[in-house]
Amino acid sequence: MVSLSSTTGWSFSLYPDAAEGGGSILTPSRPAPAPVARGQAANPSRAAQEAGRRARSRLRRYCAANRLNRLGTLTYRGEGCHDPREVRAHVGEFFRSLRAGLNGERLAYVWVPEWHKSGHGLHVHFAVGRYVPRSLIDEAWGRGFVHIKLLGGMPVGSGPREEARRAAGYLSKYVAKTFADPSARVLGLHRYDVGQGFQPQKVTIRGRTLDDVLAQACEAMDGGPERFWWSGDVADWNRPPAVWAQWR
Repeated sequence: MVSLSSTTGWSFSLYPDAAEGGGSILTPSRPAPAPVARGQAANPSRAAQEAGRRARSRLRRYCAANRLNRLGTLTYRGEGCHDPREVRAHVGEFFRSLRAGLNGERLAYVWVPEWHKSGHGLHVHFAVGRYVPRSLIDEAWGRGFVHIKLLGGMPVGSGPREEARRAAGYLSKYVAKTFADPSARVLGLHRYDVGQGFQPQKVTIRGRTLDDVLAQACEAMDGGPERFWWSGDVADWNRPPAVWAQWR
């Protein structure tokens, strides 16, 4: 645990559109650690877990900020497609066709590839945040079958952002597989892709104390968080103190 007496305050990264943020205590500057070659981490399992956690956080914020609450699946007909690069080319064509069918309107989206358990090759899970006619989706894909639905069954009072967080939860399961099973990922290719130009804006909040940065974050979000996590509640936490908060 870092000594609080050696700190210079707190920093909190708030993503207003995603309605969440996280921060940690600041410590005096230290030399940056030497770069580690791929696969040479001292604890590969822990490194993979941390990388997976960061990827899931980015995915969740992107979905929430853009209200991506409609989940879809693209499946190939016949013997399927077993070439990850070819799949990416096909998905790129798919989203370009969707935009063309929407009169060129820019479209926020995220998609994740997944290997079929049956050996059928790859299929694609995706999320968008607006209604798109099923006929347009069918025409844009044109390589097999499509499925899409607006997420339902949410608790009373849930809105598009909560629905989008649930969508991110589904998609994150497929992303997590690529960290737990190295064979599920092709090196040099992204684990998931998003529409460019829609990344949530980050606001950096600094303060002398944790209460200070949280008060500023709550003021910016017009209220207290619905969910809150504090590293002090973790018995074996051995890194600088940290917090995470999420608003409805």
